Amino acid sequence: IDVGASWIRAAVADLSGRVAVRHEERVKARTAGALIRQVGELAQSVPARTGLSFDDITHTVLGIPGVYEPESGRISAAPNLPGLDRPGSVEALRGKLGERFSIDNDVNLATVAEQAYGLGTSVRNFVFVSVGTGIGMGVVIDGRLYRGSHGRAGEISFLPVGDEGPEGAQVRGSADVRQHGILETVASAQGIVAIARGCGMRVDSVEQVFDAARAGDEQALRAVGTEADHLARALAAIIAVLDPGLIVLGGGVGSNVDVLLAPTQARLGDLLALAPPPIQVSAVGRESVVLGGLASGLDAARDIVLAQIEA
Repeated sequence: IDVGASWIRAAVADLSGRVAVRHEERVKARTAGALIRQVGELAQSVPARTGLSFDDITHTVLGIPGVYEPESGRISAAPNLPGLDRPGSVEALRGKLGERFSIDNDVNLATVAEQAYGLGTSVRNFVFVSVGTGIGMGVVIDGRLYRGSHGRAGEISFLPVGDEGPEGAQVRGSADVRQHGILETVASAQGIVAIARGCGMRVDSVEQVFDAARAGDEQALRAVGTEADHLARALAAIIAVLDPGLIVLGGGVGSNVDVLLAPTQARLGDLLALAPPPIQVSAVGRESVVLGGLASGLDAARDIVLAQIEA
């Protein structure tokens, strides 16, 4: 189950990895309690579409735009899911999903999907950078997903990279910068819209900005150039620290490589004496979190079933 700021996507697979059913719906909830109820209802209804009950599910993986800390049993750094970081949220989810479920960062799961099904199948060291409503990164080192000491590896939204863009651009306030991080504040979808408005555009969505840039609008191209600068600065830091063999871009913003990639690479060339690795758009697409969850869940489910057989 992929829980995002606007959409929830779910899929059920058998132990061979065959996907039996897929489903997506809008997030209806505005509170943590309502969101948890919606997740629980989805967990019950989606298996029923293929003649199963939730009791038939061996393991459930929940992907969220935040960090799950197993030591404390809490969710943190999830500003796009208001209230989910409050005490008791994980216990409430367990009440809906049972004991056999796990929680993971959505970008980590997208990275697992890219490794299992996409561009990372033959690359031992790569990063998956997702730019959309939020910004995050998954890191694969020597063929294994790297999580860090507290599960926070890849939280690049907090990189102190970027400024407020063109003069007059209205971005989030200081409290939001602390909550979302500097990079996410200026370089996520909302940040790009703010920068475009600062350039004089009248836009309501990031899609309008990129569409205008494709049409050659000078204000839109200026806004995209600012985004490319922010992204290039972040990628320069990532390359200098991790030396990845490949950078995969994903997310609603990151997938606009036709207008975003060239200025990003040009700016990266100005910033780095080091030769950058290939930068490519994700081959998995918008279902990457669900597919990564299935890949991760299959490992757990097979272990469970094998233990049952051996017992």
